[in-house]
Amino acid sequence: MNPHQKKDYLIRKIQPYDAKKVKNISNFLTALKKCSFQGRNLGIALDILEKMVSDNNILTVLTLSGAMVPAGMGDLICVLIENKLIDVVVTTGANIIHDLVDVYSDVGHYIGSSEVSDEDLFDLRINRIYDTFLPEENYQLVEKRLLKSIKDIFNQKEIFMTPSDLLHKLGEKIEARSILSVATKYSVPIFVPAFSDSEFALNLIKYVVREGYDFQFDILGDVQKFANIIKNAKECGTIIIGGGVPRNWAQQVFPLLEQLDDVATMGYDYSIRIHTALEYDGGLSGCTISESKSWGKYSLDARYVSVWCDATIAFPLLITGLVQRLQIY
Repeated sequence: MNPHQKKDYLIRKIQPYDAKKVKNISNFLTALKKCSFQGRNLGIALDILEKMVSDNNILTVLTLSGAMVPAGMGDLICVLIENKLIDVVVTTGANIIHDLVDVYSDVGHYIGSSEVSDEDLFDLRINRIYDTFLPEENYQLVEKRLLKSIKDIFNQKEIFMTPSDLLHKLGEKIEARSILSVATKYSVPIFVPAFSDSEFALNLIKYVVREGYDFQFDILGDVQKFANIIKNAKECGTIIIGGGVPRNWAQQVFPLLEQLDDVATMGYDYSIRIHTALEYDGGLSGCTISESKSWGKYSLDARYVSVWCDATIAFPLLITGLVQRLQIY
């Protein structure tokens, strides 16, 4: 016999989206929460995000994969840091080098097109990131300025430190507003788990070969540093853009703490995730938050939502809605 009655399922009615009542992005997302599909998930994400950033007892970790900075999303990250809405950034090295491109070159990145000849772009030394163009000379400017900063920071050529400490020191040398400089100013650590996987690392290798530097990076030290941050927090939440190494690096901290302390940990308490990956092929970037519970990466009663959407659409909508709801500006 069916233990449920019809009334158990038919509780709340769909409320058609009324454009006449929407005055700002916060209203827009609130209205979508009463509709369906990814629109509803996006509205729910704003509620969870507001909860995470409004409670000082909740440590919020932002993880970034993909080319978010060249896509024009870098300032959103600065806004989150400046308003003390996130506590830690875990990112790809690509986003860091593109942050430096924006700082060290006059223009940074250009509006481009995917409907072009990549052979022509190669001949002209223009790098393409889907519909964004980046001239090679901007990378070369970063290489020169980065070397100058390293020479200013260090008196010796044998350098042993964690990648996060190097990024902090570089942020101190940057006067312009950027992710690195703002994070340094507000003491928000930036972790780059796949540190060698970027133009940033390629530049460091050039300095080893051509300038005689000896870089020895303590990548395990950053894992321990992050683990101590998480261990000392009362509650934790994640804002996950995409997947990749940043996402899993941030999530693996709870299995680590369990192994170190020999005590079961509860995992993250909150999460919003924006992605376009699917779970069905078993790939980690498609791994659901629910699946992560089996690893102890999220608590069994974690409050979370996944939004299946291009991050360059969902992320700015969410942060704009958050800024408006919190009346930050």
